[in-house]
Amino acid sequence: MTATRAQPPRRSTYRHGDLRRALLEAGVAMARDGGPHDVVLRAVTRRVGVAPNAAYRHFADRRALLEAVSASAQAALARTIEEELAKVPTGGDPAARARARLRAVGTGYLTFATTEPGLFRTAISVPVDLTTADEQAKRGDSGLAPFQLLGAALDELVAAGALPAQRRPQAEFLAWSTVHGLAMLLIDGPLRALDRAAAGDVGQRLLDMVERGI
Repeated sequence: MTATRAQPPRRSTYRHGDLRRALLEAGVAMARDGGPHDVVLRAVTRRVGVAPNAAYRHFADRRALLEAVSASAQAALARTIEEELAKVPTGGDPAARARARLRAVGTGYLTFATTEPGLFRTAISVPVDLTTADEQAKRGDSGLAPFQLLGAALDELVAAGALPAQRRPQAEFLAWSTVHGLAMLLIDGPLRALDRAAAGDVGQRLLDMVERGI
């Protein structure tokens, strides 16, 4: 007798708003495990335990679901950066503090990439402008999205006299490109074999370079 795989029990009804949240949470869990390619409407509904057609009341298609999961992943990235920013002591020399906060943004970015590679890949997977934060879902607890947190740190450098104002325009793109490049090398490229200590050392040396070069 052939064994059949147990299927999750189906729920025919959800309280208002619960199904969308359940679908989104299932999508985030699948992204965490396998990245953006694992975020599929039919698989998500199967995980939640509802008929596939039920999802279309909340997400028109896979892209809509993926965009929502990506926004949630961006918010998780923002919160990781905020955790690093919270470690920077208040007071002291304003320029030194501003530099430390810029490093915290980069450290948070790399930490998220290496500890949550599936969500990190998903955060950057959709063809939308990640430099904007028009959706609340993309923001961290501070109300800022990851790119905005980087911009705020650079503005602090200017205010503290640690970055000439004429070098401020588009500095986000230079810093972001550099740190993101290392993140991808660490999770998908030839540096993925580095152990945690070696990766952390490389990351801090790269942030030294960014701080000096901005």
